[in-house]
Amino acid sequence: MKHARVKPAIGAFLLLSVWVFPLTSAAAELKIAAKAAVLMNAQTGKVIWARNKDLPLPPASTAKILTALTVLDHSRTSDIVTIPAEALRVSGANTQLTAGEKLTVGDLLHAMLLASANDAAIALALHAGGFIDKFVERMNYQAQTLGAVRSRFFNPTGMPHPKLLTTAHDLALITKAALENSDFRKIVGRKTYPWRSRRWQGTVKNSNKLLETYRGAIGVKTGNTREAGYCLVAAAERDGQTHIAVVLKSQEKAVWQDARKLLDYGFQNVTSS
Repeated sequence: MKHARVKPAIGAFLLLSVWVFPLTSAAAELKIAAKAAVLMNAQTGKVIWARNKDLPLPPASTAKILTALTVLDHSRTSDIVTIPAEALRVSGANTQLTAGEKLTVGDLLHAMLLASANDAAIALALHAGGFIDKFVERMNYQAQTLGAVRSRFFNPTGMPHPKLLTTAHDLALITKAALENSDFRKIVGRKTYPWRSRRWQGTVKNSNKLLETYRGAIGVKTGNTREAGYCLVAAAERDGQTHIAVVLKSQEKAVWQDARKLLDYGFQNVTSS
């Protein structure tokens, strides 16, 4: 049986239609506070601008992007999770879960991704992996398959661990894959989420200020610890272009400006052709 062949002229046109090209001959230096940063086109994976993109650094709660992607690969958002006692022993941000109560995977993903709830992250990891160690193995396998080969994760929360390190480029690759999941993309783009559990009812608010202040923002995740500094993975979409900005080890106020500058650079200096 003969296989259909694409004519060279048509193939060349199709290739050009999905690549992006900087309008400037060389990337201008951006003044940002972050120790490491990457600006990536989400459609192609092309790195548009970078600083120390392969430098290993702690990710803080931006690690939860990979946690969510791993959970979504092994669960449905409608699945019911019975909260284990182990989830209540984790430190850091939480949603005051109680052992034995039942919530959906979707509820817990919103708590984890919007409010950085560590109790939700542990509950999800145990639900999707059975054991924390097994779930972390899945996280690391997922990272490797996505090309994030310089990363190593030791927990689903991003809480400090001496060997838990990633890079700005690896996080961009992980985020690119996560944004291709419609459930993930919908969750991280929400500004608020109505919450109802045994201990409290109210509204979970997204810690990503860019959703309120940056035109076209669609997510993704904040994070900060003493070891990691202030970290942010941000994404925005305008005129058919989607860019991902990863900012690691920045400062409290500067982290937002860093992300804005990177995204602005992408939208101002890159065009589809």
